[in-house]
Order: sequence, then C-alpha cells, then structure tokens
Amino acid sequence: MSAAAIPTAAIPTHVPLVTKPLGLWRSLQATRENVLSIIPEIATRQPMVSGKTGVRWHMVMDPGALRQILLEKLEDYPKSLVTKNLLRPAIGDSMFIAEGAHWRWQRRAAAPVFSHRNVLNLAPVMSGAAERTVARIHEAGPRALDMLQEMVTATFDVISDVTFSGNDTFDRAALHHAIDAYIDQAAKVTLLDMLGMPDWVPRPSRMFSSNSLSEMKAFADRAVDARAQRGPDGVPDLLDLLLAGEDPETKRQMNTAELRDNLLTFIVAGHETTALTLAWSLYLMGFDPGRQEKARAEILSVVKDGVATGADVAALPYTRQIIDEALRLYPPAAFIARTAQTHDRLCDREIRPKDTVMIPIYALHRHKQLWENPDAFMPERWEGTRPDRYAYLPFGDGPRICIGASFAIQEAVIILATLLANFRFKLVPGKTPKPVMILTLRPEGGVWMQAEKL
Repeated sequence: MSAAAIPTAAIPTHVPLVTKPLGLWRSLQATRENVLSIIPEIATRQPMVSGKTGVRWHMVMDPGALRQILLEKLEDYPKSLVTKNLLRPAIGDSMFIAEGAHWRWQRRAAAPVFSHRNVLNLAPVMSGAAERTVARIHEAGPRALDMLQEMVTATFDVISDVTFSGNDTFDRAALHHAIDAYIDQAAKVTLLDMLGMPDWVPRPSRMFSSNSLSEMKAFADRAVDARAQRGPDGVPDLLDLLLAGEDPETKRQMNTAELRDNLLTFIVAGHETTALTLAWSLYLMGFDPGRQEKARAEILSVVKDGVATGADVAALPYTRQIIDEALRLYPPAAFIARTAQTHDRLCDREIRPKDTVMIPIYALHRHKQLWENPDAFMPERWEGTRPDRYAYLPFGDGPRICIGASFAIQEAVIILATLLANFRFKLVPGKTPKPVMILTLRPEGGVWMQAEKL
C-alpha cells in the first residue's frame, strides 16, 4: 500500500527521546531506569550518531551499515560484554551468547528444531493455551484485567507444554516464579557492566537472585536427564528435538549442560518476548477500536468455534499485520549492542577496536527517513511492499536472527486471533502503559483492559 493510501492514526504511547547530552553519570542512571531514555532524538533523523561517555560509542540506524554489522562482518561485531555479563550466569555459553565456532555448531544442531513442520506440529499446544486464557478471562467476570500478566501466563503455558510435554510432576508455578525472579533481580545493567568488568566480579543486585538461578538450572538438569532416559512419547517436543539434534558437519551433540543452557534460553526468551508482543498488540487494539473491529471481522470469517489453529494463520493477514506493527512500535529487544574487534568504517565514520556499536532498534523502527508517520499505529503499512530488510529488526537478522521467530509469530497470531474472536477489549482510562526497557521493552504498570464477551 502506498504511503498516501495509509489511513492516518493517532500516536500511541511512546518514549520521549532526549534532546540534550546526558553525560556519564546521568547516562548510567537513565540506563538503570529505562535504557531507551538514553537514545537521542536525532537518532530518528540521522543514519548514525557517535559520542564518548566513558567509552567511544556509536548508534547505527542505517540499513546498509546494519547489514555489515549483522551479516557481512558478523565476526567483527560480537555481542557486547554488557549483554554477556547480564545473561551468562543463567544461560551459560548457549547459542544466544556463544561466538565463533562454538556458536556455529550449536546453531546447526538446533536449526531443525524450528523447521516449519515442527513449528506447525506444535500449534495445537498454542491453541490450547489460547482457549484456557479465554476461559480465565471469562471466569474473572466484568472487571479490569492486566493483560500483560494474562499473556505471560498464556505464553508460559505454551513454552512449558512444548518443552516438558508428558511431565506432570514438575512444579510449573515454582519454575515460572524462579524465572521471573531472576529476570527482575539479575537482568539489570550496573555500573560494573557499563565499565566492562568481568562477570566474576560480584553484582549486588544479582546476589539476591542466586536461589532463583539455582532452581532454574536444577530443574532443567532434572528434565534433561529424565527425558534422555524416557525417550520421546508421541509428537516430539522441543526437548526431544534438542536431545536428537546433531551438528551435520561435526556430528557433535549437546551434553547435559549445553542442553540445559539452551533449554533455559528458549524458556526465558520464548515466553516473555511473545507475551510482550501480545500485550502491546492488545493495548493497540484498545487504543484503536476501529482497527480492532477490522481485525475481528477477518478473524470471525476464518476461525471456527472461537479458537484459532495453526491452519488458520495463513488466512489471517491483517491479524499478522497487527503483530508486525506491534513489533515495530514496541520491539521486545529494543536496544542491542556489539563490541567492535577491528578497525572499520560505518556511514563513513571510523570504528576502532573496543568501540561500542549500538543498534537502537526502537529508534530504527521510528526513523523518519525509513518510515511514513513512524510513531503512528498503522498496520496497513504492511500491505504490499515491505521495508528494507535491515530497517525492521524485531528478531535481529543475518546468521544470528532469532531461531524461534516463526514459532513466536505463529503463537502470537493464534493467541491474538482467539482473544479477538471471543472478546471486545477496551482500555481502562488513566492506565496508559509506559514503554520501559531494562532487559526487554515492557509496558510499565501493565496493560489494563476491560474484556467484553461477544
């Protein structure tokens, strides 16, 4: 659809970007409160912004330069020490953190897990979780609900069922609590992280999360060992597929620790990011009732008996556009960083070894030279021609693109379509969520909505 044909829209909640330099101390404070608050407004108008706040840094928003970083010169731009220090205590050297040959063999071994066939085979689990969510909302009666918490519950149901199917002995609530506690306490940027201190230097905020971390790892170890002894039962789930995974080049398979770390990566990342996408999508549906009705008309013409299935996803293009637009406006991983290893040039600027190269995806997705009405909610922009591949990075790109992207999209469409087939959602006045990023981009205060049964 041409820009002229895109309907106008009001501007949903967003982060006011800074117009003046913050300095080192204020930048550190801002990072603790909301990582996005350090992005300068000029980053939505320029291809690249550079500076020095303790270390040399560059924010890159140019699709051509991003292609260099994420694809053409991947080895020259590994993930930053901050990212590794935050996540390594929980997920070790899993494929999310590993670099070079250690990353490549893990990625090759795990790639078949998320094939189109395997993802489609898991769709009934997603439909089941969506149906249970409808039942919970209905049973809650006519009162305001925090749809963020509802979506976290729904997506944790999915990830636990597709990971531990047939295991009725584990305490699902305890595992969920341990994961949430770890994210809340441990996944926060500290001054030591910003200064690049190694992860063996104690971070006080993370010392309180040690029990949660131990619980997560112990549970995953028990699950891996038990499944290895039992073997698959029925349709293979994610753990079965990981256990059977093998690097086709080296024939190497993951040991228990490697399986555990990658399993925890899928569990932690696989439910929270999709929950956030759904929560923001529902907020946007409440923000724009007209587009909510348009989506509902499409859904009711396709979905039978009020529960969407994997087979329905391809027939719900407008629902998918809403998900795409929510990921554009509120990407879960809204700010990522790399550390340059060699001398280079990006956007005709010098890059030196150890420079921090940041990709502010939040600003990229709202860049005035790349998007028409960038701050507006307009799912129709996704009809027809899509933007430059490196202008839209909700899952990253290149060889390290999120391995579970197709899983997440299928899950989000199924759950959103099921909810809209059963309820009309309205925002609660005075409860507008604030986009705040610590590790992921969350709606601070939740997404409070009234759900009116159709």
